[in-house]
Amino acid sequence: MGLNLRRKRKKRLPARIMEPLLQPIRPNVTWSMDFMHDTLANGINFRSLNIIDDYNREALCITVDTSLPSKRVIRELDQLIAWRGQPAKIRVDNGPEFIAEALNQWSKYRDIEIKFIEKGKPHQNGFMERFNRSFREEVLDAYQFSRLSEAQVMSTAWMWVYNNQRPHKSLGYRSPMDFLKWHQQVEEYPTIEKDDLFDWKMLVENVTN
Repeated sequence: MGLNLRRKRKKRLPARIMEPLLQPIRPNVTWSMDFMHDTLANGINFRSLNIIDDYNREALCITVDTSLPSKRVIRELDQLIAWRGQPAKIRVDNGPEFIAEALNQWSKYRDIEIKFIEKGKPHQNGFMERFNRSFREEVLDAYQFSRLSEAQVMSTAWMWVYNNQRPHKSLGYRSPMDFLKWHQQVEEYPTIEKDDLFDWKMLVENVTN
């Protein structure tokens, strides 16, 4: 017996226009955002939402959880904007969380441009790709976490070191925060704060023991 079934049409994405990957002239012009994936020791999958400022490659956010839908992404962005300030543009790939209507409406309300890279061309988000590679090698592949809280503590600690103690060749061998303060001629700028109760060595030992 023949059945008349309606063919489900795939949603077409608007054409993505390639844009040169240029370093902005100041902070909060362009942020980049992406997801990464890993697995806890018990086999549970988790994701990280990574956000950086393209100007000085500064890590602004690494949020770890088992689920990070578009509404959670919006909440993390709102919290970030509250202390950092608002970017003019956010560069992303074509993942479902980023093409979601919720993020589209949020960006219009905030007057922030969501800049999509071309599908299958991650090099167009090269600053983010390089950051993800460092995070993968130095955190996700270096440690096996038993709990999400361990992964989050380590990620936050690593962000502070990455921003304040790690020299970057592309920044003239300055750390992201040194680069920002030097070129913007400021003594202070909103950034990830180090918890004075811990030092880096203690944080590493607490997470991995």
